[in-house]
Amino acid sequence: MLDSIRIENFKIFRDFHLELRPLTVLTGFNSAGKSTVMQAILLANLACKSSAVPLNGPYGLTLGGAFDVLNRRASEPEIRFTLVTRALEELIRLTVPDDDRAVLLSARTSSRDAGREPLILGIDAYLSAERLGPRDLLEVPPSHDGGIDIGERGQFTAHVLAERERMKVNSQLLHPGTRAAITLSGQVEAWLSDLVRPIRVQATWLPATNAAMIRFRDAPASSEASPDLVETEVPADWMRPSNVGFGLSYALPIVVAGLTARPNSIFMVENPEAHLHPAGQSKIGHFLALVASSGVQTIVETHSEHVVNGIRLAIAKHRNIAPELAVFHFFGDSPSMLSVSSTGAMSDWPLGFFDQAETDLSALARIKRSS
Repeated sequence: MLDSIRIENFKIFRDFHLELRPLTVLTGFNSAGKSTVMQAILLANLACKSSAVPLNGPYGLTLGGAFDVLNRRASEPEIRFTLVTRALEELIRLTVPDDDRAVLLSARTSSRDAGREPLILGIDAYLSAERLGPRDLLEVPPSHDGGIDIGERGQFTAHVLAERERMKVNSQLLHPGTRAAITLSGQVEAWLSDLVRPIRVQATWLPATNAAMIRFRDAPASSEASPDLVETEVPADWMRPSNVGFGLSYALPIVVAGLTARPNSIFMVENPEAHLHPAGQSKIGHFLALVASSGVQTIVETHSEHVVNGIRLAIAKHRNIAPELAVFHFFGDSPSMLSVSSTGAMSDWPLGFFDQAETDLSALARIKRSS
């Protein structure tokens, strides 16, 4: 697990240190550095695997040229990431060439302990904010080595679900209302039914093609999601994703990635709240807290107070994760690190930290009093 990362000379950050925990939540203003932190971790992961680090392509990154990512106040043409775990501190140096068209950075890594193997971050899944909406057909990974690859846009979700539908899910991640449905297929249905609406999910890898598809159909509201459930009513027709709204298509890869992530790996997701009703946003915060409690380091970027409150409830009400295992970083006029207590109380509430509803309601109250 990553305990911290130091980011030097990368984009907005001249020298920035960020503490990480099993559950790390990045919130705050637009263009304040949240996505830059995510990109730094992704580039560091690439540098741990290869001496040539592309700025565009892997993980859907579109960072442009070398000069686009070098901090303007950098005193030398080098970007540095220092990764700290309990067992290791590794420094990654990315050399920025003197060429504004360069799209590759050369990487060198060094550890305090020269006898140790190089650090491998183990990012099992990264889901960007720009995920795929409803699609009739989804992609199959170009190479199939037995691993689980959701894709940064969720483009391989149908393939993973079709291949792994009978996989047993970690008992810590079972939906509390569906303990009998222990397979990936059953748990995906259970969580989606809770997040959006009662639903069945069908994933099919089309024979002799490089395509897979997802279909949905409504499920009885009171039934327990299980692939072996025998319907007592005439089942509804299977529907194309475009006919059930964006919420299901955006939430599906998050649920599949969270349920299939391996312990001691890293799961990163941007804007998990996208296209979800506020109640669903709160519940996906609860789900992400559960994923973190199962041993998967979970890093979340969000603009949703409902996701944050869902995590606070997971700590205070459901006791799914200990408060010391979660940290919130608010990127405002200056970065703030916030913790949460066992009762769900935040250690601080800086100006701009999900206070807009209160600000707007106060303004409306003043208008009403003055009219």
